Amino acid sequence: MQGRRADGAAESMPRVVTTPRRLNAELAESAEKNWASLAAVRDAIVSCERCPRLRSYCAEVARTKKRAHRDEIYWGKPVPGFGDPNARLLLVALAPAAHGANRTGRVFTGDGPMGSGDFLMAALHRAGFANIPTSQRVDDGLTLTDAFIAAAVRCAPPDNKPSTDEIANCLAHLDAEVGALPASRASSSRWARLRSTRTCSSCGAAASSVRPRPAFGHGLMHALPNGQTLIGCYHPSRQNTNTGKLNAAMMDEVFAKAALALRER
Repeated sequence: MQGRRADGAAESMPRVVTTPRRLNAELAESAEKNWASLAAVRDAIVSCERCPRLRSYCAEVARTKKRAHRDEIYWGKPVPGFGDPNARLLLVALAPAAHGANRTGRVFTGDGPMGSGDFLMAALHRAGFANIPTSQRVDDGLTLTDAFIAAAVRCAPPDNKPSTDEIANCLAHLDAEVGALPASRASSSRWARLRSTRTCSSCGAAASSVRPRPAFGHGLMHALPNGQTLIGCYHPSRQNTNTGKLNAAMMDEVFAKAALALRER
């Protein structure tokens, strides 16, 4: 799993963290089982070749690099999720950034000071889900408590726009990761905006079984038939945060609602 040796001789994946709080025996045993399940999912994600266009793009970006990172070795492969194997809160983003997670191998990491990774992690830190308020390197000591971050698409897409088929190709990986997180109860997600027929797959419920289809709105909550709660959230991209479409208070609102949903279930 993350933190174990990756498929390159000199590479290592960022780690899935265990919670820094003291674990009782039952929770520790659960973490070990979840860790084993996530390890298998991680291997399937990293070795995936279902989308030739995305794989070629990621490899080319890793070869040519960005000038600011020309001396670094890029990850350049599909990116697994990251977080607490006992997480009850699941965050689902769209896809890795070409010079962020595609470079570092960890979701929401390395897109620059105050980029989306820092913005998100600062909010998670304020809410008590992250131990530090930044996400800049895989060796920065970041750990998550009771939260796990995944993505709908695991390869960085050109222009940040995966095709509908590419999203569909990746759904099995998301479903598998969700299945390895049996404690998840709340999901903060843009998933309701993706053009997929399985909109709520990330919360363990097919959209075909949810009527009416959950509408997207920042901070909008939906109780799903399986007992989970879906919460809409604008993506913390610079396009949103630099224009004020998403600010710290709005992000805090989402995690406050997530914390409430977790307490109530």
